[in-house]
Amino acid sequence: MRRSFIPLAAALVGAALLLPFHSAMADQTAAPALTVSLASPAQRAWPETVPASGWLKPWQEAIIASETSGLRITDVLVDVGSVVTKGQTLVRLSQDSVLADLRKQAAAVETAKANLAKAKADADRARQLRTSGALSAQNITERLTDEQTAKASLESEEAALESQKIKLAQTTITAVDDGLITSRSAELGAVVSSGTELFHLVRQQRVEWQAEVSARYLSRISEGLTAHINGPDERPIQGKVRLVGPSVSTGTGRAIVYVALPVDVHPPVGLYVTGSIELTTTPALTVPEAAIVYRDGINYVFTAEENRRVRRIRVETGRRNNGEVEIISGIDQSAKVVTSGGAFLSDNDLVNIAG
Repeated sequence: MRRSFIPLAAALVGAALLLPFHSAMADQTAAPALTVSLASPAQRAWPETVPASGWLKPWQEAIIASETSGLRITDVLVDVGSVVTKGQTLVRLSQDSVLADLRKQAAAVETAKANLAKAKADADRARQLRTSGALSAQNITERLTDEQTAKASLESEEAALESQKIKLAQTTITAVDDGLITSRSAELGAVVSSGTELFHLVRQQRVEWQAEVSARYLSRISEGLTAHINGPDERPIQGKVRLVGPSVSTGTGRAIVYVALPVDVHPPVGLYVTGSIELTTTPALTVPEAAIVYRDGINYVFTAEENRRVRRIRVETGRRNNGEVEIISGIDQSAKVVTSGGAFLSDNDLVNIAG
């Protein structure tokens, strides 16, 4: 009985000694699943951001209207989308009746000047004869009064002439500022009234983002902070906070933050866009976005061990910026993270390490 036990024990001991050898041989002969690159998480200083959304609207809008009445539009020189400069002619009105009135008033001024010259001559003569007794006191007073009346009449006619000149100038309607025409109601042949709206103009082509943010962030938002906007065609636009709205909507609990866009950026007004406003800068542990593996609604990364096998680790992610993702929990800065190809790996896969 003892003789049969000794060979059996020896066989078991030999098998146990061979297990590490066979395991090492298996690791050497197993085919690596993939060749991967590794990187350690980076420590960044990232700004905390506030999500926002709102409309792109004109910084200031000017209404161009007629200042005169009863005249017909003879020329419309611009249309919607036209970029205009301050003082540029936009519309011309009929001048025929205005020119006729102007000539008539100019003649009235000349008549008033002649009347004043005659009245002044009579008054000067009355002053010379005042002490001689050749003219009665009543006659002298009448001549002096006629002179004053003639002066007042000339001033009145000259003022009326200036008024006619202004009316003539008003037959040419010009741009009040540099800008972009966004609407037009001026129609050729239409007879305008005083105050008739003809154009809308976006002053200096400046557009701003009226961003709605949660009221809980208002105390931390101030003039000059940087805002990032997802512009048309997903083109990023950077702006600066110009003004923080003084009131909060009772219906939504949100406030409007006015963000000025660069003067050389002219996105279409009326678009609803999203973006964010930068607050304070805080540290962030980040990995490349390609290192994140999303499975069953959970974020993972793969880390490489010393034996060239990978381990799948669940992580909690935060902010994203410039192709990197913030890691809130799951790994630390000492980890060796697989930077790409994680979607093709499984836990405990053998890999080759590039480089």
